[in-house]
Amino acid sequence: MIILLTGSGTGGHFYPLIAVARALRAVAEKEHIIKLELFFADDVPFDPQLLIEENIRFIKIPSGKLPRYASIRYLTSPLKIIAGIAIAFWKLYILLPDVVFSKGGYAAFPVLVAARILRIPVIIHESDAVPGKVNAWSARWATRVAISFPQSAEYFKASNVALTGNPIRHQIIGGTAEEAFETFALEENVPVILVLGGSQGAERINEVILDMLPETIVRYQIIHQIGSRNIDEVQARSTVILRQSPFKHRYHTYGFLPEVDLRNASHIASIVITRAGAGSIFEAAAWRLPAILIPLPRAAQDHQRENAYAYARFGGCEVIEETNLTPHIVLSAVDKILGDPQKITTMKRAAQEFARLDAAERIAEEIIKIGIHD
Repeated sequence: MIILLTGSGTGGHFYPLIAVARALRAVAEKEHIIKLELFFADDVPFDPQLLIEENIRFIKIPSGKLPRYASIRYLTSPLKIIAGIAIAFWKLYILLPDVVFSKGGYAAFPVLVAARILRIPVIIHESDAVPGKVNAWSARWATRVAISFPQSAEYFKASNVALTGNPIRHQIIGGTAEEAFETFALEENVPVILVLGGSQGAERINEVILDMLPETIVRYQIIHQIGSRNIDEVQARSTVILRQSPFKHRYHTYGFLPEVDLRNASHIASIVITRAGAGSIFEAAAWRLPAILIPLPRAAQDHQRENAYAYARFGGCEVIEETNLTPHIVLSAVDKILGDPQKITTMKRAAQEFARLDAAERIAEEIIKIGIHD
């Protein structure tokens, strides 16, 4: 059986695809499928090394971004999209996958067009509360549509839609206190704030964390994933800011947290501060951590804001708009949550109910079923 995975090259699309790929192998083994071949189609892979480690073969299919507004930046996009469709058609014609699984995004568009022409079954997954353009289009003819947020169902026809949640890697869940204390050189009995700027970091969040450092580390420890491109600057600034602080050892910076470190960081954390991409929200929910979400204001379809408030209505987080983002407001929100044991319990319960830890397995089972019976 040949399965083709596709989706735009961001962590929010890439890591759920990895979670589904791992689940596909487990389901294939259970169903006694002797040979399962996985391919990933994209313009530029988010993590080429991880694809190699997971034995997923990469197929390069170029694409241009679908413009949201008139700009000289998008002048060549139509040509790139047309070229991508031609290349995708030829490669899919040769490969003939049994099923295409798409997370959406502009990079998936040429693959989906080719799959429709070749009548290859397509399953799409929409991570966000409001669907992106590519998923909204492909859902009209896709074999199955999986959604993460209940309110997304109103954008799709009900007959082929299933609420699955967002696939997450089980390898980031678990951890032990002993490993966490050793890995991050933490103090006991001092609450830990986990700050995640996403796989690429979030400069505005980084700035606020730096501004609130002197006061924050008096009573908290911070594990801060900064983003690889920002790590040097933030470390240099934090060294200056904390040079006279007796608590400077409580601030721990990392460009990127691999799975094993993310697992232990989440295990020891008391609260998480992060953007409001679906991946970040569902990971926080899987960890059963109270969350403070800071939506990215420039996200397409304002999806991060929609995601954040959808989760807030569920009870798992507090939301701080970036226009209101100040050190005082963030620290006050942390104090308010961690100072209220009943609120912590309520938020953890909401997170547990929201998480849907079987999302990858449910999607993988449907992919295999369609692949067998098509």
